[in-house]
Amino acid sequence: MKFTYFGHSCFVVEIKGKKIMFDPFIRHNELAKKIDIEAIKADYIFVSHGHDDHTADLVEVAKRTGATVVSNFEIVTWAGKQGLELLHPMNTGGKWKFDFGMVKCTVAQHSSSLPDGSYGGNPMGFIFITDEGNFYYSGDTALTYDMELVPAAAKLNFAILPIGDNFTMGVEDAIAASEMIECAKIIGVHYDTFGYIKINHESAQAQFSDAGLELLLPEIGSTIEV
Repeated sequence: MKFTYFGHSCFVVEIKGKKIMFDPFIRHNELAKKIDIEAIKADYIFVSHGHDDHTADLVEVAKRTGATVVSNFEIVTWAGKQGLELLHPMNTGGKWKFDFGMVKCTVAQHSSSLPDGSYGGNPMGFIFITDEGNFYYSGDTALTYDMELVPAAAKLNFAILPIGDNFTMGVEDAIAASEMIECAKIIGVHYDTFGYIKINHESAQAQFSDAGLELLLPEIGSTIEV
């Protein structure tokens, strides 16, 4: 699989030729100012929750690319009111077989409201089960024992976890989460974008290494094979 990072918690994973985007937030991220958002292609856009730093570019990218938006019922309903038509509602605990593989929605402990201040439904994470490999994106979340259920759904090749602390898990809790989900290769997200969530990269990677884990921190705009 190819993983392309666009900063904060925005990234694209390519599976079976399908480009799957997550939590679009680029134009308002100063660290991603070199990204040409109009060049990004997407067949699907998965949204973990409604906060601006995960939905700010959702409508623009979805309209331009014709991507199908997948999220909880409340966010999908809101997206429909913004003029989007290709929509797939899901909710915690549910799963669906897409053309690239199976996706199961997981619990995420966080808050969620939409850009207009309306209720954003329950935040979620996603487990992707595909012929090319399996991965888990937790979305914004605290450390929670619900993560112990993840290995029952899939043996993971890698996971994407927030590591910036303050609003989500920090490095220490992300290490504990990695052990719960039984995954040794972690891609860190939700860090450095704001003053509250700046991290020491070398220290974070050393802490993961000391725990027998690998923490990947791709450069914004870079693509890695996972």
